[in-house]
Formats: sequence, C-alpha cells, structure tokens
Amino acid sequence: MTGGTVGRLVVVTDRVQAERAGHRLPDVAAAAVDAGAPGVLLREKDLPAAERRCLAEALRAVTARRGAALWVASDAALARDVGADGVHLAAADPAPDGDGVAALPWRRPCHGVGELRVAAADGAAWATCSPVFATDSKPGYGPALGVAGLAAACRAVPGLPVLALGGIGPGRVAACLTAGAAGVATMGAVMRAEDPAAVVRRMLEEAEEAEVRDVVDERGEGR
Repeated sequence: MTGGTVGRLVVVTDRVQAERAGHRLPDVAAAAVDAGAPGVLLREKDLPAAERRCLAEALRAVTARRGAALWVASDAALARDVGADGVHLAAADPAPDGDGVAALPWRRPCHGVGELRVAAADGAAWATCSPVFATDSKPGYGPALGVAGLAAACRAVPGLPVLALGGIGPGRVAACLTAGAAGVATMGAVMRAEDPAAVVRRMLEEAEEAEVRDVVDERGEGR
C-alpha cells in the first residue's frame, strides 16, 4: 500500500482503548501489520506535540518494517517529518501546501454523498465514509448509513476509493466490499481485542473471500 492507494484494511489508532485491553499502542500496530494489515492511521490528536511525534516515529518504524503505509491525522508537517505516506485531513483542515508537504497524498473523512463529492473534487487520494454501522466511536454524525447507504455513497464517486468506517469488525467486511467500498477502516475491533492479530487476520480473510466471490460472479461460474 503506497500513499496514493488504499489497502483492503486500515487500522485506526486509539491508545486509550488499546491500553484498556492491556496493550501498548505500538504493540497493537505491530501485531496488526505483522498479521497483514496494509495501513495504519495515527490519530491521538490530543497528545502533546512531542509525545505525538515520538509515537509517530515508533509507528513509522513498525509499518516500514512490513511495507505497510502510515497516515497521520491533521498534521502534514509531522507526516512529512516522519516519512509517512500521507495525511488524514478533517473537514476544517486545508490541503497540504508548501514546505515539502504539498505533494503528500491526503484523504478526508466523509459522512455522506455530499462530502464525498467535495473530497473527490478537491483531489483526495481516498476517503472514509462513516458511520456505516452504529458505533460509540463515531457519535454525533447522524444515524448509521447501513450497507445500502454505503453502496449509494460509493456509486456517487466512482473515481474515488472509499473505505467503510464505523462499527466495522469481523463479520462485516464482505458486505462493505460487496457494496462497493475499496476497503474498510477499523478501530475498536482491533484496539479492544485481546488478540489484535487474530482480528486482523479474520478481517483480511473475509476480504479475500469477498474478492474470490466477485471473480466467480464476474465469470458467471456456478450459474
């Protein structure tokens, strides 16, 4: 997964949930990428700048070891400094500009068709669409879109890779991919897990199974 492309699974960080499960965040990220996760998104925007930089450096080392991508939320300069693959921009964040950050691929979180169309027009490399399912991690963004809502959103921006986000865990990956999502992003299912690697492996297995079914359907086999 490079900065301008999106993998089937992006793990979004939440150190508080990880610590409640008895894990250090870098260890969870390491387990995730070792299990095959192609990308990690560093949030932790409440951390002091120096602590967040240290964490970003640790996650860059972890992801680089396995050839996985690292995205940094809302700080293009930090993303540049640690050699991240791109920056995750909130709606109020400007696109990267100047001082070596203008070329960074960027993505935007979206919560419906309108925001996805704006992200596509503005040149986002990819975008998340949330919440697909009800989740405590994404309060305040209205009712869950559901699989049908996700499908409609993906159809509205055919040129923009969309990752399903919100309540995504094992058992829900295939439905999101079948709806047209390029992949899924997950936070709580991995951060809260006793065995984060096992969760990642199961979700990737579901993605692979969905891809196989798509190939079979396209070829008309079994009909």
